[in-house]
Order: sequence, then structure tokens, then C-alpha cells
Amino acid sequence: MAHPAIEYAVIVAYLVLMLVVGVVFKNFNKNSGDYFRGGSQGTWWIVGMSSFMAGISAFTFTGNGGAAFEAGWTVLVIYLANCTGLLLHFLFLAPWFRQMRATTFPEVIRARFGPVTQQIYAVLAMLLFLVTGAVWLFGLAIFTATAFGLPIHLTIPVLGVVVLFYSTTGGKWAVMAADFVQGLIMMSMTLLIAVLCVAHFGGIGGFLAAIESAGLTHDFRLFKAPGDFPLNAYTLEWVMAMFVVQITLICSAQQAVKYFAVKDGREARRAALLTLVLMALGSIMWFIPPVAARILFADEVLASGMTKPAEAAFAVASVNLLPVGLIGMMVVAMFSATMSSMDAGLNGNAAMAVRDLLPAICRRLGGKMPGESGQILAGRIVTIAFGLAVIALALRLSMMKGKGVFEFVVALGPLLLVPMSIPMLLCLFVRRVPPWAALASMAATLVPSIMAFVAETPWTLGEKTLWSLLTGTGSFALGPFWERTTSHYRDQVDAFFANMHRPVDFATEVGQANDSTQLKIMGRFAVAVGGFVLLLLFAPNPASGRLAILGLAAFLICVGLFMLFAARRQTAAGGLPTPRHPLRPTPSPTIIRP
Repeated sequence: MAHPAIEYAVIVAYLVLMLVVGVVFKNFNKNSGDYFRGGSQGTWWIVGMSSFMAGISAFTFTGNGGAAFEAGWTVLVIYLANCTGLLLHFLFLAPWFRQMRATTFPEVIRARFGPVTQQIYAVLAMLLFLVTGAVWLFGLAIFTATAFGLPIHLTIPVLGVVVLFYSTTGGKWAVMAADFVQGLIMMSMTLLIAVLCVAHFGGIGGFLAAIESAGLTHDFRLFKAPGDFPLNAYTLEWVMAMFVVQITLICSAQQAVKYFAVKDGREARRAALLTLVLMALGSIMWFIPPVAARILFADEVLASGMTKPAEAAFAVASVNLLPVGLIGMMVVAMFSATMSSMDAGLNGNAAMAVRDLLPAICRRLGGKMPGESGQILAGRIVTIAFGLAVIALALRLSMMKGKGVFEFVVALGPLLLVPMSIPMLLCLFVRRVPPWAALASMAATLVPSIMAFVAETPWTLGEKTLWSLLTGTGSFALGPFWERTTSHYRDQVDAFFANMHRPVDFATEVGQANDSTQLKIMGRFAVAVGGFVLLLLFAPNPASGRLAILGLAAFLICVGLFMLFAARRQTAAGGLPTPRHPLRPTPSPTIIRP
């Protein structure tokens, strides 16, 4: 980098902005419902952007980007599956999820299967976040270390502490607000680098011609031949298995938590549609830079010094093609992607600890459940503890030699995520199963997962997925045992499905909306970010670089001004007045419990 001071200044300014977001929203958490669920007052656009950002991280650009560098377009099947799952969210799942009227997904499990399954799932989900959070942080460290030449063992704790500090401040409202701002930055920056990559080749036609000229057409074909990659990765079998795994994960009840903060089922459907559109757009542009890096900067990527050099492809393309000042903005975009996943995960873990585990602990010890301020304090303590654990595990991942982040995540899905997700998907459709069906399914699915993990001859992804689906689905469909369940449990199941299909009456269950306030605050933040980007016009750049900066700033400012105009128009119409306390505490939505 010719001007590292400018890039560092951009990152510092971004971190200050995130701290401001935390400060602005910290005092809006009047009760635990606000802190963990945003009071269920979120509009579709803020919840949709937050849901989208929670589904990606720097791993998207490092692990998956590395897969695109090596194998071309095959990795897109992951995002095709994501889009298919989000389409199902839009069609019917998102309203169902919001209408569960819960704060954490283990609360949903309690309403469906009872407290034992609830407690076990809560513990497993919290432990699983340690692994996924560490992978996200490790992926971010790969990008930052590549872009700035910093030691990865220094980058992980520094970035992790920043994420942790931010995550403890403002609760769910700050998470959603930060996700929206970060989403604007991330999407605009990744669009810009994709456009610059294509423009370098003279357009889409030139880009495709360059792939052919480089002799990569065969390497980048959609389905690879068995033996081309370890464990038959990227073959037709791999593609089908990955598609099934992703659909199972994205459509399970564990994803319901994304919609608990939205106002009602109609808003949930709109949020799902926004998430789908953004995911589809991202899928088109996110993997152009690593493919371009394979053509233009392959030697530089392979000399990056990373454990898996291909995972540095997106960063190398960014450093070489972005103008001065926007390299720091690209690091900010990666930081945004990971922060949005980690803060959502940390907030969710804190919610499960306080809402699902703490009451059981208090009952067992004969104590009383803390009040609202005590629950918020407990949530912050849990956030800090888990954040430090994530940092430690990310450091451990960085020491794994010869195995990249992508392979680690692909192995993690069938091993842990699929066994937990299969019963959480089936429980939305299958009524006549006993209360222990979810645990039986999960335990049965873990058997082939463990066998594949310890086998002398490694199983392919297709083999792992096939046996997981067979054992998980077969052990869940325990229809004959339904007749032996109690009438109380059958009533509980009926109540669960009735609750899930009953539309939310926002005025009765939640209260006054604050849509115009959300528009106003987010609009001001967007204008502020765009104004800061304008200052980068003073950085030493050629005319093309200044034009790119001007385009980025104009986009952010226009979005902010549109939101401010919409807020003023909405307030003037009188339909959604701004309350005196914009994010006042509201009654917790009712969840039917056994």
C-alpha cells in the first residue's frame, strides 16, 4: 500500500462510527425484551438487512472466495441453495417463524417438545457458536492480515476485542442498526470491486474470454470429475449434498430467531424477500474478484503466506484494483460482514443463557430470577465470556496447518449442524411424534457423523449427507409412539401449531410502531458515512479512482436522504407517529408454553 496512513484512518473512523451506534442505542434497552429482541418493533428493511448480514461473514470472501479461486463457479451452489431456502421463507416460513412469538429458538423448542429438549439444544447451540464465531473471526483475520501485511496472530485478538466491545453495548437494537449501516458499506464496496474487476477486462465478454484464454474453462466447469479434488469435492454428488445441507440448515426452526424482532408476519415476509434479493445480488458479484485474481494475480495469491493461500484471493484483488482510501473501506466491509454475524451470535447466545438456562439454574438453586436490569447485566457478562472464548478458538484455528477455512466449515456441517437441524426442520411439518423425537433424531444422526469423522478412509460429503438424512429423518418419524403420549402433550403440540399459524396483532401484542424513528436514525447514519467517503476525494488518486470514490459516496448519501425523506413523509402523514421515547419498552409477545 502506497498510503497506509489513509487506510488506517478509514478503519479508525469506521470503528468510531460503530461505537457511536452502540452509544445511540444503548439507552433504548429498557428491558430484556428490548435487549434481546428489539421489542419486536423492527421494520422489514432493518430486520431484512440484519438477517442478510447475519448470514454472511468474512468467510464468504476468504473460505468461499478461496474455493472460487481453485474451482471456479461450483461454490455458487451454496448460494443457490441459500436463495432457494430464502424463497421458502418468503412464501410461508418467515410469517410462521415470527408467529412463534418467542425470544430465542430454544423457547420454540420448549413449546414444541418440552423443557428437556429446550435445555439440551440451548447448551449445544451456545457451544456451536464458539466454533462458528471462531471461523468467522479467523476468516476476517485472513483478509485483514493479507491486505495490511499484519501477523494473523496479532490480527485475531485485536479485531476480536473490538467486536466484543461493540457487541456488549446496545443489544438487539444496536445489532440491527449496525447491521444496516454495515450492509450498505459491504454491498456497495463488493459491488465496486466486482465492477472494477470486470472493467479491467473490458466487460463481461472480455472477462469470460480471459478465463478461456488462461486455460481455466475446464478447471472452472460446474461439475468436477471424481478425483480432481480431495474427497471428490465439487463433483455432482458434492453439489447435490451441499444443496441439501444448506436447505436443511436455512429452513430449520433455528433460523426463526431472525424474525423475532420484526413487527408481524407481513413484515417478516417482506424482510425475507429483501434478504433473498440481497443474497442473489451478492452471489453474482462476490466471486468475480477471486476468479479475476486467478487470472491476474495468481503468483501473488500463492505467495501470500496464508495456511491456505487461495483464501487470500479476494484481498489480493482488492489491494491491486482499489484506489487509495478504498482499500481501508474494503477491510471495513469485511469487518462489517463479520461483526454482523458475531454480534448477532453473541446477542443470541446471551439471550439463550438468560432466557433458557438461567431460569432453570435459579429454580434448581432455589433462587429468584433477576429483574430486567439484572437480566441485561447477565447478558452482557455472557457476551464477554463467549467473546473471549471465540478469540481463543480462532487463534487455535490459525495454527491448523494444511487445512483451510472452507474445508473446515464443509466438514462441520454434516458433523454438527445437520444433526441439530434435521429435527428442527421436520418439527414444523410433522405433528405426530413423541416429545423425545428431536433428541432421538439428533442422537441417531450423530452416529454416522462420528463414524465419518473417525473412519480410516474419509467419507465424501455425499456419503455423510446421505446417512445423516436417512438416520435423522427415520428416527424422527416415530409415529407409533404418538399413541402413547399424554393428552397434555398432544394439547401442547396443537397449541404450538395454532400459535405458529395465528397472525400477529401488532397493536394488541406489541404496541405503538416507531417506523419513522428507525428511518430517521438510519438515514442520518447513511448520510454521515457517505459524507466521510467524500473526504477520500482528497486522497492522491487518478481520475478513475476519484470517480469510484464519488460514486460510492453518492450511493450512500442518496440512500440516506431517501430514508430521511421517507421518515418526514411518514410523520407528516400521521400514520406512524414517533413516540416520545422512540424505542420504549413494550410487553413481551405471548408464547404458548406447556
